[in-house]
Amino acid sequence: MMNRINGRAFNEIRPIEVQSGFSAYPEGSVLISFGETRVLCNVTIETKVPDWMRNSDKGGGWITAEYALLPRSTQQRVRRETMGLRGRTQEIKRFIGRSLRAAFNLTVLDGFTCIVDCDVLQADGGTRTASVTGGYIALRQALSPLIKTGTLPEAVLLPQAAAVSVGMIDHVPLLDLNYQEDSSAQVDMNIVMNSNGEYIEIQGTAEQSPFTPDEFKTLLDLAEEGCRQLFILQNQALELPAE
Repeated sequence: MMNRINGRAFNEIRPIEVQSGFSAYPEGSVLISFGETRVLCNVTIETKVPDWMRNSDKGGGWITAEYALLPRSTQQRVRRETMGLRGRTQEIKRFIGRSLRAAFNLTVLDGFTCIVDCDVLQADGGTRTASVTGGYIALRQALSPLIKTGTLPEAVLLPQAAAVSVGMIDHVPLLDLNYQEDSSAQVDMNIVMNSNGEYIEIQGTAEQSPFTPDEFKTLLDLAEEGCRQLFILQNQALELPAE
């Protein structure tokens, strides 16, 4: 078995820290850290819906996400995207938005739009999966007062969502890759699941050589193990009882 950085086991997630209420003004705010990766997730709730929904007779609400790497979140300065978002940024923000929408009943969210801003303060791999996991916590925090006052029914909550990366180096499956591991992995995947054990999204590719169906199943099982750990951490951050 290969030796990982910091002596982690192949199925061990990096140390995670969740700081709730990191920013004073958003309806929900979480700074989530996966090892050296740190993402600030802030939620804004608006009492309106996008124009394309307003003109529809279906009703409902909406959840969308924004994503940004701050200029010195990486070893070299990342330029601010002032002239439009790059393709990678567009793809990641859509990934986050799709993942989080799967955890909430948009029909019940009628008339509200939740905007989840995910800003990467420091990047060491897994920024999109950290954004989903932290963004879910921030969304639950933001919606909690509306549920308590009866403005929204509790039915707005669907099974919770979390995301984790998995990969394979020299045919060894690894959970929660940091940047160094991710950059040398032969297989790299980002997997989003809900607390019912169902898949929300699977992004996977063979970076260097194809992988077998058995290896694919091994990585899926490893991701499920990781997401189960993340659901517990989310509930602890939200001060919810263990399921």
